[in-house]
Amino acid sequence: MFSRNKSADNGNAAAADDGDALAAAESIEAGSPKKGRPTPKRKEAEAKNVRPLVPTDRRAAAQDARAQQRAARDRQFKAMQSGDERYMPAKDKGPQRRYVRDYVDARWNLGEFFLGIALVFIVLTMLTRRYPAMSLVIILLLYAIVLGTVVDAFIMWRKLKKKLIAKFGDVERGTVMYAVTRAFQLRRARLPKPSHPKHGHYPS
Repeated sequence: MFSRNKSADNGNAAAADDGDALAAAESIEAGSPKKGRPTPKRKEAEAKNVRPLVPTDRRAAAQDARAQQRAARDRQFKAMQSGDERYMPAKDKGPQRRYVRDYVDARWNLGEFFLGIALVFIVLTMLTRRYPAMSLVIILLLYAIVLGTVVDAFIMWRKLKKKLIAKFGDVERGTVMYAVTRAFQLRRARLPKPSHPKHGHYPS
């Protein structure tokens, strides 16, 4: 009897100890988060960083995109006016392109007067429509001026090419069209704007 009661008491004490240990473990788990479980603050931070791939308000997104494009165009136009190469188009950046602009702007080019001359000849052609001989002379003169501007642009490029090779060692791709196109523009309307207000200031 005594041995049976003693063993039973030992079993009950062990069960009580196990129960206390289990309850203590549950209380510890309830009081502290599991390892690896993000805290609420971390969840909130991650939720703020998550952005949908497709914007919920497409109209607002389109307005923001247009506003950014308009700001970029305004910044680029101001750079073309002031000469700030940081915001210029890629085709106008670089020391070689700047040298080409300065050389073309310093020179008197027949091409920069071609548009005005062509308009005058068009008006003269309309006024002399009843006089075929005079109209023919005007047309021939116009062709002569066109040929003269082409020859002048060719001479300009030959001289400019030698200077570019002497200064930079080579000629960048697209420089020919860049120089000729600028030479055929009105000097006041050129962008980027000339660095000097008058002709004659050749780059060194």
